[in-house]
Amino acid sequence: MTAYSLLDLVPILEGGNASRSFANAADLARHSEAEGFSRYWVAEHHGMPGIASAATAVVIAHVGAATSTIQVGAGGIMLPNHAPLVIAEQFGTLDALFPGRIDLGLGRAPGSDQRVARALRRNLETSSDAFPQDVVELQSYFADDGQTGIHAVPGGGARPELWILGSSLYGAQLAAALGLPYAFASHFAPGSLDEALDVYRRLFQPSAVLDKPHAMAGFNVFAADTDEEAELLATSMQQAFVALRTTGTGIKLPPPVPGYLDTIPGQARAMLDHVLSCTAIGGPEKVRDGLARFIARTGVDEVMLVSSIYDHGARKKSLSIAAEAMRGL
Repeated sequence: MTAYSLLDLVPILEGGNASRSFANAADLARHSEAEGFSRYWVAEHHGMPGIASAATAVVIAHVGAATSTIQVGAGGIMLPNHAPLVIAEQFGTLDALFPGRIDLGLGRAPGSDQRVARALRRNLETSSDAFPQDVVELQSYFADDGQTGIHAVPGGGARPELWILGSSLYGAQLAAALGLPYAFASHFAPGSLDEALDVYRRLFQPSAVLDKPHAMAGFNVFAADTDEEAELLATSMQQAFVALRTTGTGIKLPPPVPGYLDTIPGQARAMLDHVLSCTAIGGPEKVRDGLARFIARTGVDEVMLVSSIYDHGARKKSLSIAAEAMRGL
């Protein structure tokens, strides 16, 4: 059976606030654990009104404390925003608090626009071009091998599960070269999915971590009892994507709007069709068929499900339907 996991963007709802988002995150993580999800990940985004997970390590600690067995972690940490030593200390701390349960996915995108990136870093001298070197430096801190001349405390000897994230061929090549597991962001950037997976598998070099490739890909699920209900639930995320492409920073996750797709220009509809092409929207049968086709197409070892739905109860139900579908594949 293909493993299934959850990426939670910890949405801030229209009419809600971050406190509510964090309470929902803990509840959703417990629900995912009970439904057999392998991992619960949150992602680093900054300056975005609708996403509450900017302080990613803090959110992971909150979720870790609310659960007991599920892997919890970052999908991912945008390493150019941080000194590798800081991430070693943060995730060394998490590993000490939740031994054997911490994942650390690493990406090279800023997770923000250039203005916010400058505010985060104070300058932009740290470039994404240094990403491979930063990953190796981070590995050295965890290994506590003395190559940097600095001991990460905590961090040295910690064993978070490292992943390379990507939405292009770059991450696939790096994950293959380092012999690390690879996660592709096909839930919002599906264009290079098939080519990236092929590159990762062809170029993979066995390491102390993995003896063969291990790939994951993102997939959106909006599941409900009926196709019509699911289509309505999906309009919240559709509105958020259109707003993100329009404003650059997005909006709080809005309530669903009946007939939303019929109200937007053709260009916006085409954008959504592309961005959300790795998506299943519908009742249990339609979602099961969509997941089965995606797994057959990609051959991934894990599917990272994303289900950004305004109503918390409907979101939990969507994930339960998806989990039941995955267990039957």
